[in-house]
Amino acid sequence: MPNDFRLLMLGAMYENGGNTTHRFLDGHPQMFVYPFESQIGTHMVQDSLSSTFPVKYRWPVFNLDATPFQDYKAIIDEEGKIRSRTPNVSKFRHKPFDMNDDERCDIYQQYIARTGRSRPNNVAAFFQATFDAWKDYKKTGEQVVHVGYSPILVVDADKILTEMPQAHFLHVVRNPWSAYADTRKRPVPLALQNYMLGWTLNQYHALLFKEKFPDRLHIVRAEDVMANPQQTLGAVCEKMGLEAADSLKTPTWNAEPLEEIYPWGTIRKASPEANKATAQELSKAEQDEIRARTWQYLETFDYKSFL
Repeated sequence: MPNDFRLLMLGAMYENGGNTTHRFLDGHPQMFVYPFESQIGTHMVQDSLSSTFPVKYRWPVFNLDATPFQDYKAIIDEEGKIRSRTPNVSKFRHKPFDMNDDERCDIYQQYIARTGRSRPNNVAAFFQATFDAWKDYKKTGEQVVHVGYSPILVVDADKILTEMPQAHFLHVVRNPWSAYADTRKRPVPLALQNYMLGWTLNQYHALLFKEKFPDRLHIVRAEDVMANPQQTLGAVCEKMGLEAADSLKTPTWNAEPLEEIYPWGTIRKASPEANKATAQELSKAEQDEIRARTWQYLETFDYKSFL
């Protein structure tokens, strides 16, 4: 299956526009776009980055002696499983979503019975089973690519692109000032120095793996997505043999237009004006500290004159 399965995985540091980009892709007629963050990591992930980034956002690791049922249960998928199993406590409870998680588990096991267990097979089965079990999903009959999004997953992009020959990875970067100003709005935000460590690690891995997989790892700026989503994302689609659809102009949920991106992320209005205003919420001292901690990437991504 991995040799045929077409996957586009999105990654971005927190509040870097990953959810926003995900929503602009949502209505594309050739894409099965996962409804939430596709948190496909498992608690078996243990490496040098495990103390920096939550394992739910990582490329999964499975026990060698597990059953397909145990593999499925190991996939964290917090947002999807909460919305399916306990919808009244989900932050997405205001949107219709007819998918039974137990049914999805059964369908997943049927896929694995045909393909056998492996990390890429398990991931492919997870995405396919989701859209088989999602009863009110709007299918176009043209969908050929599955799309997932998980923050910070670019740190594992080399594994994804190696194990899935038909996969592509899209990394989204946003200027660090607006990104940090938005992350401060969370109930328990990261300290500035910790946030910037994660931000720089994301850009380091994105640029490293872009050199290794130049045709299948794509980097876009959130600023360019906000300014012209169809042109920016359409260019990525065309590199994958897909159309630059008109749907890319509008953020959607299950192809229904959204007035704001929230609660899929802290960005409410995806516009250049709102993005600049968000950065200007920071004090001069905070702006200078961020500049000092991210200086090596500001020129690379053309952010030196953003503020």
